[in-house]
Amino acid sequence: MTALVLALTAGGLLFAVLAWVPKAGATLEIVLSGIMLACGVAVGLVLLSGDGVASWPERWWNVLLLLAGGLAVTGGGPLTTSVLALVDRGNTRAQSTQKAGEVLRGGALIGSLERGAIFAALVAGWPEGLAIVLAIKGLARYPELRSPDQPASVTPQAVAERFIIGSFTSVLWAVTCAGFLLSH
Repeated sequence: MTALVLALTAGGLLFAVLAWVPKAGATLEIVLSGIMLACGVAVGLVLLSGDGVASWPERWWNVLLLLAGGLAVTGGGPLTTSVLALVDRGNTRAQSTQKAGEVLRGGALIGSLERGAIFAALVAGWPEGLAIVLAIKGLARYPELRSPDQPASVTPQAVAERFIIGSFTSVLWAVTCAGFLLSH
């Protein structure tokens, strides 16, 4: 039951994040996100109703798990964007680092998946999962980080800088949310 709840919650949160980013022709993602978000709300209500859960403290633990997981996945995007904006504001190469975001396509979706996986690994008591998630992300992004086909206005250093700052911010947010949950 717990695995199913976590899977539905992760899916719902992922599609909710997709719905927040309006795109042309994104009708399917918006419809799917609405369905998955409704499933997430239904799962939360089932958890509170007590089906299969013995006591109120356990019910509230499940609700906290749902809320902290949601915060880990969805809250990290705006935080990472804000940190990158702060870095760009004091940077003389700001235009280059802003354009680096165009080279690293799919950053918001990848970040959501990354935070969800890190949160789940830590809450499940498997901290080694953090290393696996970061290794997968680094290996998947390596070609983009070293591609000679980048626009002339973007330096490889700017792309790498944006990748590192965004990844660290995202990971620290997910770790913080998991730590908050586990400390209670």
